This record gives sequence, structure tokens and C-alpha cells, in this order.
Amino acid sequence: MPADFPPWDRVYAFFRRWRNHDLVREFHDRLRRLVRERAGRDSEPGAGVIDSQSVKADAVVGSDSRGFDGGKLINGRKRHVVVDTLGLLLAVMVTAADVGDRAAAQVLLTQVTAAHHLLALVWADGGYTGSLVEYCLAALTLVLAIVKRSDDMRGFVVLPKRWIVERFFAHLMRSRRLVRDIERFIASAEAMVYWSMTMLMTRRVARPRPSRA
Repeated sequence: MPADFPPWDRVYAFFRRWRNHDLVREFHDRLRRLVRERAGRDSEPGAGVIDSQSVKADAVVGSDSRGFDGGKLINGRKRHVVVDTLGLLLAVMVTAADVGDRAAAQVLLTQVTAAHHLLALVWADGGYTGSLVEYCLAALTLVLAIVKRSDDMRGFVVLPKRWIVERFFAHLMRSRRLVRDIERFIASAEAMVYWSMTMLMTRRVARPRPSRA
């Protein structure tokens, strides 16, 4: 803990209380609305991007919440996220790494559309094709647009809209606690993602605004 903080168990008691009462997400969401308004956007988003990130899990993560991602060859957990077009987090859901993207997306997008009624369009990669597209349109009145990589592309190519969520994952990797999942409880793992984005947004809000002539 930093030298000017109380003993770690007192700090963790506050974190546990805020996590259990969903205050971590409440703080984050209020700040996100402020950042969007300062950027000249509506407080509620109309479009977003969905993707997932597999990370290795520490030994404290039990077998009931960890799995093996055969595509990424990672034994751990997977973070399923939806971000807005500014790259700000709308929702995160942490699962075992062997949970499929489409199965998790169906649950996550249901939660996101219930919380953000103006959300009408979400971009995704080729891993979200299939019946999920029809489900989103019929059940959620949400257009799931698939951004596919062309067969003639070689090497690294920035895909439209997809770079937004990739930049979001890059921001998470700047928080050392999120490079590896070391949380015993899934609720704590999700709360740490919200805290990481809260720190990013507070720096943006504290940044001096350009003066007008």
C-alpha cells in the first residue's frame, strides 16, 4: 500500500463494501457521463464495440472460475467488455477463459441494452457471427455489425471501429494489477476493471481545458 494509506485490511474493507453495494460501478458510470458531456457527446451512448480479452490467472483463482482458452492458449479468465465510441467502458463481465464469446455476449448485451436504452448499434469481430446477430435484432432491438478482416490483408491492419476496443485493452494493461488476474472472486476482478477506467477518466477530467479566445 502507498505510505499515506491506512493499513491494507482497512482499505480492503472499504473496497469490499463498495464492491458488494455496486458503488464502484456507480462512481465509474457517473464519471463516464461527465467525460462524455465534456467531449461534446450525449451522456448516454448510441453505439459501442464488444470484444473479449483472455488473461492468465494466478494460483488463488479457483478451478470453478478459470478455464483454458484454446485459441489464445491461456489458462485463466476472460474479460468480456462493451465500450462506447470514445473507448469508455459500458460494462464488463468476467468468466472462465473457456466460455465462448457468443454465449457471454448474449448475456452481456442484454445487460448493457437494459442499462443504456439509446444503444442501437454495436460493432464486433468475426467471432460473434451466427445466431447472435439475429438474437440481438429480435430480442434486444440492437444491430450487431460484424467487422471482418479481409482475406487479402497481411500483417497488422487497423480495422474500422475495432481499434477502439483494442485501445481500451491497452489501457487496462497499464494497470499492473490487471496484467494477470489475481482476484479470488469474479466480482473483485470486474471491480478492478472499473477502477482502472475510473483512474483514466479522472486524469482526463483533471486535464486543463483549452481556453477560448
